[in-house]
Amino acid sequence: MNDSKNGSWDLSPAPESTGHIKLEKSYDLFINGKFQPSAGGLRYKSINPANEKVIAEVTESTEADVDKAVKAARAAYDKHWSKTSPRDRGKYVYRIARMIQEKARELAVIESLDGGKPIRESRDVDIPLAAAHFFYYAGWADKLDYAFPNRKPKPVGVAGQIIPWNFPLLMAAWKIAPALATGNTVVLKPAETTSLTALKLAEIIQEAGLPPGVVNIVTGHGKIGAALVNHKDVDKIAFTGSTDVGKIIQKSIAGTDKQCTLELGGKAANIIFDDATIDQAVEGIVDGIYFNQGHVCCAGSRLFVQESVHDEVIRKLKFRMNSLIVGDPLDKNTDIGAINSREQLATINSYIEIGKQEGAKFYQPDCELPNEGYWCRPSLFTDVAQSNRIAQEEIFGPVLAVQTFRTVAEVIEKANNTPYGLSAGVWTDKGSKIFNLTSQMRAGVVWANTYNKFDPSSPFGGYKESGFGREGGLHGLSAYLKT
Repeated sequence: MNDSKNGSWDLSPAPESTGHIKLEKSYDLFINGKFQPSAGGLRYKSINPANEKVIAEVTESTEADVDKAVKAARAAYDKHWSKTSPRDRGKYVYRIARMIQEKARELAVIESLDGGKPIRESRDVDIPLAAAHFFYYAGWADKLDYAFPNRKPKPVGVAGQIIPWNFPLLMAAWKIAPALATGNTVVLKPAETTSLTALKLAEIIQEAGLPPGVVNIVTGHGKIGAALVNHKDVDKIAFTGSTDVGKIIQKSIAGTDKQCTLELGGKAANIIFDDATIDQAVEGIVDGIYFNQGHVCCAGSRLFVQESVHDEVIRKLKFRMNSLIVGDPLDKNTDIGAINSREQLATINSYIEIGKQEGAKFYQPDCELPNEGYWCRPSLFTDVAQSNRIAQEEIFGPVLAVQTFRTVAEVIEKANNTPYGLSAGVWTDKGSKIFNLTSQMRAGVVWANTYNKFDPSSPFGGYKESGFGREGGLHGLSAYLKT
């Protein structure tokens, strides 16, 4: 039946099956080509954020485990991988890509179970993009001399990689694929709340026949990442996560010869001009902040609307918000899934209270939420001041702060007035306006008349407190090479 309140249809549940997935009750560490227990013997529970039930137990590594993994990576680099022909390296990376494709349905379900994101996003975005990155870099493995002519590219050595919980498998692909293609070995540390697809990737790597020790995966909390960063035999650190942790990493490796790339926080500006196609722009806003629960560092969490179309945009945005379905991440009808953890939900709610106290106007649709799990309705703040914390600090949740502007110069100044510089979006029908803004905005990626679109051949990264270095494209290769 049609719901007269928001113009949407009540849809029958369409849950994705979980009968085809295979998950162990407990996972060991993946070191030197084998799953093996930790020296410490401790484990922690991986929780489904949609119902707070335990999915599996994961091993808590120790510093001794990290040392063992790094030694395995070093031995594999010295004995095997650095001596493997580029053509054969490419074959291994290509094989991993094909196996991700073959197991895509299983990986998508596990990603949604473990992370809380809607199955549509896991199925249609995360897993296909992860496979695409392995395919892309497999093609470059034997063409490095063409990519970097007259520069004699050589691998860095052992790469320590630390990834966040918002795109677990995709972030692993962003880091592992270029590292392997360029001849490096890897020790990967996934986020403690979303380790399962990384461990399933370890099974794929094992099945693909990659030489033991080329990829190692150690699980655990923050201290394990710190042990990896500080290990003396790690040649490069690649980190995606919070700005605060990124600053700690910079201080830790200062004075060493370790290479480093950091992809950190963001507070992206999404800019709508009065000549934009408003319906398309509104859908882009929803895609940029709500469909992903705001769980992306490039989420369009700051919306700038030209004054003459402000009322129309907000009216249509509220109507669209009322049609969004919040609920079971495995339901194909779901638009907004669960917040990743109890701690992250508390952070989001604290910022909502801050926004109210700062005097901004608050709006949430009146939709029902499940009784169990971690949930947040899509949230909207209007009449936001540039100095408000909700306009300056990264929330990492489905919370949008709206400001208005009159001129191009004004919106550029406002958009750049943030410690971050990761991404931005521009909505207008004037190409000249797009190029004018992109040349002046301090953001690593600027989308035009779209949002949150990624491709393996396109570099991604930021300025200022959003980090340095790029992932994707040729830039992603150079981060793992000495030239």
